[in-house]
Amino acid sequence: MSNKQKPWIFTASCPSIVGTVDAVTRYMANAKNYIDEIHSFDDKVSQRFFIRVEFQPGNSDFTEAMFEADFTASAAEFDMQWQLTRPEHRQRVAILVSKYDHCLNDLLYRYRTGQLNIEIPVIISNHPDLKPLAEWHGIPYHHLPISSETKPEQEAEIVKLLSEYDIELVVLARYMQVLSPKMCEHLDGWAINIHHSLLPGFKGARPYHQAWEKGVKMVGATAHYVNNDLDEGPIIAQGIQPVGHAQYPEDLISKGQDIERVTLFNAVRHHIEKRVFINGSRTVVFSN
Repeated sequence: MSNKQKPWIFTASCPSIVGTVDAVTRYMANAKNYIDEIHSFDDKVSQRFFIRVEFQPGNSDFTEAMFEADFTASAAEFDMQWQLTRPEHRQRVAILVSKYDHCLNDLLYRYRTGQLNIEIPVIISNHPDLKPLAEWHGIPYHHLPISSETKPEQEAEIVKLLSEYDIELVVLARYMQVLSPKMCEHLDGWAINIHHSLLPGFKGARPYHQAWEKGVKMVGATAHYVNNDLDEGPIIAQGIQPVGHAQYPEDLISKGQDIERVTLFNAVRHHIEKRVFINGSRTVVFSN
């Protein structure tokens, strides 16, 4: 299977029942679909089964309608919730950002070089600072200032923009605002946030300086889905690196920002490649 085309991606979850793998692989074999990659996991706690399959159709005329017609009965037998993703599909991603540019720069670079198979039709910020960066990439930049008095109107405008641009995923690339419960509810399951690993021990301003004062030996970052629990949504990816006594607050900040950008990239990549399943308060992540 050399020089193969981009694969179709099948994902599904269902109650833990004997025969789930067979139902999927038997269909693939009968349809002459070649499986490039397959991952499955049975969670003993939630008693749910998860599976992800990358495959090349055996029929050049293969369509979603054909798949649905042939697989629906088997899926129903196992109460299976499934999704099929076309190889050419590029998720439409909106990036929300404030003043820090390291995560935004990294995402734009990986988007421009094809490392992320996405479209970025809009960038939204509560500050004007990063507009030149967006303009250089030819991406519309919406500056929506915010205060405690205007927060409901500002968030309503964000929701409006997400709808106008047909956004499928929202990435908070160091968007330094606490979202309202209403906004968190709206974004639940389709927005990714990144924050440093010093929470909850070092909150507020200058967390790296606080951490340095206490002599921390590790810095890191966590990328998670947004929900109504502040910075406690289902975790997708994490990164960590050691720090030593010879490193000062500025060094910790630099290292922390490097970890943030890589961790956020991994989380976005896992999401768009359909490698993440939300399993209650946790996730199942089939990383490659």
